[in-house]
Amino acid sequence: MGWIFREKWYWFIVIGVTLVFILPLIIVWTILNLDPTIRLIVTILLITAWGIASGYKDWIISKRKEEKQKQGPA
Repeated sequence: MGWIFREKWYWFIVIGVTLVFILPLIIVWTILNLDPTIRLIVTILLITAWGIASGYKDWIISKRKEEKQKQGPA
């Protein structure tokens, strides 16, 4: 069992999962500690960026579906 702690991939996974849990909390904590006006601006920018990223993802997915339909059945 000790060999698993010496593997590089194990630590990449541990650090990655930790960042997935900790980073959003740090971002929310930072936003909540801002002045009310700046907090409002940052929140609006965050929601806007989230919407743009979501729209881009949907656009990419629809483009891939169109390309698959043009290629025809495999």
